[in-house]
Amino acid sequence: MIFGRIIKKFFYKLGYTIVNSRIYNPEDKNFIPYDIEEGFKDFFLLCRPFTMTSVEKMYAMYKATEYIIKNKIAGEIVECGVWKGGSMMISALNLLGMNETNRLLYLYDTYKGMAKPTTKDFRIFDKTSAIKIWNKKKKDNCIEWCYASLEEVKKNLYSTGYPKKNIKFIKGRVQDSIPNIIPEKIALLRLDTDLYESTYHELTYLYPKLMKNGILIIDDYGLWKGQKNAVDHYFQENNINILLNRIDEEGRISIKT
Repeated sequence: MIFGRIIKKFFYKLGYTIVNSRIYNPEDKNFIPYDIEEGFKDFFLLCRPFTMTSVEKMYAMYKATEYIIKNKIAGEIVECGVWKGGSMMISALNLLGMNETNRLLYLYDTYKGMAKPTTKDFRIFDKTSAIKIWNKKKKDNCIEWCYASLEEVKKNLYSTGYPKKNIKFIKGRVQDSIPNIIPEKIALLRLDTDLYESTYHELTYLYPKLMKNGILIIDDYGLWKGQKNAVDHYFQENNINILLNRIDEEGRISIKT
């Protein structure tokens, strides 16, 4: 404290005033940067309890939803790995706010927690094995890692007021439900299953359904090595040149060209 006052006094004599910054605070999960519009803030605070993602990722989902509406990009909104539904909730609220309620929302999840990882799956920054985490979280009938029941997620999505008939909950591993149950056209595709096998499977069957100028969001490209490798593998083997722009330290976003 004393040292801080000395520093402030020193710079004050030079004609400068030191103040606490409110531009960014990574420790404050409710912090919203000053340049973000008020409409998002209201939606974000409603959805915050139902997501583990950052404000930047939620804003990306919000703006992506706005983008596909304003640019009249045909197709549905698809999310693989939904936890409690917060990301899709912010899309639903934005769709309602823009009077666009005919799009179908597809929510793919086990609704029993994280699917079983393989040796390909580990955290990038500390090399922690996903299998190790999974085994610690394993219970009799669920995995207490990213667990949220189908009933809970339904309650959360229905609370937005978006038409129930247009919300599709697909339960099970994506490898089992996709491509059996998929939309013909996708406008916005958000992938958040974290693991190599599931992410590669999703891209194989869903990315071809993503419309030109549609939006792709990869939630944990910068966190889980399996997801990063699956994304890189898919686009390299299909000779697709894609710009994955940084949302935050983990998330990436792209427009299909």
